[in-house]
Amino acid sequence: MAERDQLDYALDLMRRLPPSQTETNLGGLIDLVPDLVEDLLTAIDQPLKIAYDAESKKDYLLCDYNRDADSYRSPWSNKYDPPLPDGTVPAKQLRELEIIFNNSFDVYRDLYFEGGVSSTYLWEVDGGFAGVILIKKTQDQTKQGIPMKGTWDSIHVFEVGDKGSSADYKLTSTVMLTIETEDEKTGNVSLSGSMTRQESRESTPVNKENTHLINMGRFVEELEGKMRTSLNTIHFGKTKDIVNDLRVAKGVALAQQSKAAQEVVSAAVASKKKQ
Repeated sequence: MAERDQLDYALDLMRRLPPSQTETNLGGLIDLVPDLVEDLLTAIDQPLKIAYDAESKKDYLLCDYNRDADSYRSPWSNKYDPPLPDGTVPAKQLRELEIIFNNSFDVYRDLYFEGGVSSTYLWEVDGGFAGVILIKKTQDQTKQGIPMKGTWDSIHVFEVGDKGSSADYKLTSTVMLTIETEDEKTGNVSLSGSMTRQESRESTPVNKENTHLINMGRFVEELEGKMRTSLNTIHFGKTKDIVNDLRVAKGVALAQQSKAAQEVVSAAVASKKKQ
């Protein structure tokens, strides 16, 4: 079997397996086809992991974009852990922009998520630069104090084609959400899933009022907002409708009364039509 076919089958299989078990399933796939390890790690989004930068005293997120060999680069100190003397780091000008991005999206994370961890990593590409914006939020109870385990992972990969006074932007956003609750009324409930969306914006003006940071910040904010709305109204709404169709929550007695009332109304309407 050709290597490309193996990769396609592996990705197709991962799309059909439970999102909450992505790490376990990915590890099993890598054991089966070790030659595809790099392709699988690049193509499959995994729940983000948190590390601690002792020098800057801040948490940061790990992903394939800040990994070099077995070390990960912190966006705060620009150093690898474990130490990697010859690890890849951004050029001076790009590193300065990376620091601005990290500080700005740290504020964005705090405003929209009220906690969590964020990290931004930039690298050079032909005709501009690219980067990834990561946000992770975990919570162990609802705002009403009900115990739960919730995790939100946002991965925004973008590319900027710099044209001087304008730029082309391409953004691919992935959201992974996991919620687990357990109480006497509902028992154990687990919901998990992921969503990926891609959008492009061409010839966007770039000036002092609309820098790359402003343009990308607005782009990420709008696309993430659309995805959050879609998750809430479509995916969770559809799940609720299916559950309501399968199980009558108001009880058998009330359901029978409601059905009897409907039959009375239907009979009255039918009788009126005959007259």
